[in-house]
Amino acid sequence: MDSIFSPPLHRQRHQFVIDFVKRNKPKKVVDLGCSECSLLQKLKFHREIELLVGVDIDGANIKKKMHGLAPMSTDYLQPSYDQLRIELYQGSVTQEDARLRGFDLVTSIELIEHLTLADVKRFSEVVFGYMTPVAVIVSTPNSEFNPLFPRPAGFRHSDHKFEWTRAEFKSWALKVCLEYGYEVEFTGVGQAPPGQQERVGFCSQIGVFHWLGGRQECNMLFGDDAEDVFSYTLLYSINYPSLHDNNILQRVLVSEVLYWAEKMKRNWIEERTGERDDTYTLCPAEGEGEECLRASERHMEMEDKQTACGAEMKNPGEHQESELFWTNGEGQQESCKLRRCVSVPLAVLWSCCPKLSALSGSLSNLRHVLMDNPEVKLSQDGSAVLLNDQEQDLEEEEEDHDDLEDSGYAVCSHGAEPEEDWEKNV
Repeated sequence: MDSIFSPPLHRQRHQFVIDFVKRNKPKKVVDLGCSECSLLQKLKFHREIELLVGVDIDGANIKKKMHGLAPMSTDYLQPSYDQLRIELYQGSVTQEDARLRGFDLVTSIELIEHLTLADVKRFSEVVFGYMTPVAVIVSTPNSEFNPLFPRPAGFRHSDHKFEWTRAEFKSWALKVCLEYGYEVEFTGVGQAPPGQQERVGFCSQIGVFHWLGGRQECNMLFGDDAEDVFSYTLLYSINYPSLHDNNILQRVLVSEVLYWAEKMKRNWIEERTGERDDTYTLCPAEGEGEECLRASERHMEMEDKQTACGAEMKNPGEHQESELFWTNGEGQQESCKLRRCVSVPLAVLWSCCPKLSALSGSLSNLRHVLMDNPEVKLSQDGSAVLLNDQEQDLEEEEEDHDDLEDSGYAVCSHGAEPEEDWEKNV
């Protein structure tokens, strides 16, 4: 049947729901009869939704595709402020479950025709009377459209218990509105051939129900002391990474600080030495990085700083330029080599990098996060990030290399073993 429509009919039904979500921005959405979660997999990309739930009586169908709802790698690498939790339940739409009360949107796409008429009545009581969502979208086949299909008369699916005419669907919907305080608008998807739309209507007829009480009253409705019922079985749940999680926020902040501080340092060294390191060339898309680097040139400075020897320095000017002396716990002097560091002021990072300022909120917040993180080395007063001068690191590596050669030990180089001629052994 889908093949006679373009796009296919099931996609048109899903698109109808997606368009509704875009317009109304519901935070809590549940799809009843979610089957293999195809609609949920589309809705998860609309991050105005904070809680996305699927329910189906067939748990095996859910398990086939539920892991396709897991976060992608980019969600972890670039988490946003959006919050999303996904839950999947096995259960019947004729049973009450307190976890599904007070949602902004309930969808029932091609579901009720699979229920007996007695279960349709119970469905109405559960969805509109117990769950009381702000909005409900119900789609079901329109039997008046069936004669246009090139096949023998009968229901569209062997499991259908009925297929309503437009008048029958309207009668049920208006009765629901009268009993539970909703209003409904009728529409559909799947256009009839030219000249026949008015006579047969849409292939799938849709009722969009809006609760007359409104969103605020809906939230107040569930403040009673009624006993909660939990009749569904939770099969799957996942929280998407979000910057509202303090651990994730701190990880992203630290990563951004180290990234931009390193770029500033490289740029400063390039300006100082006239040598360019293409490894750290900015991509054109990183516009904010260029601003950071330009601003850093005005603030960066090279400083001689000692390694953390843990004791007070004594008269550094009296000794050679390459060494300082410090007092150990027994009052004896020992030498401690200078270690040059590039100092990147936090104020420059915070003011010039919009992402950092947006994530941290204030310079003091940024400093507080970094002071407790072992990955970042701050100056003594906490005003700057200290990064090792790579030039000195390379000199020390060369010295260590020479010392090792002088000691008589062989210097190994990974991957330097002679290659075996495999062809000779064949």
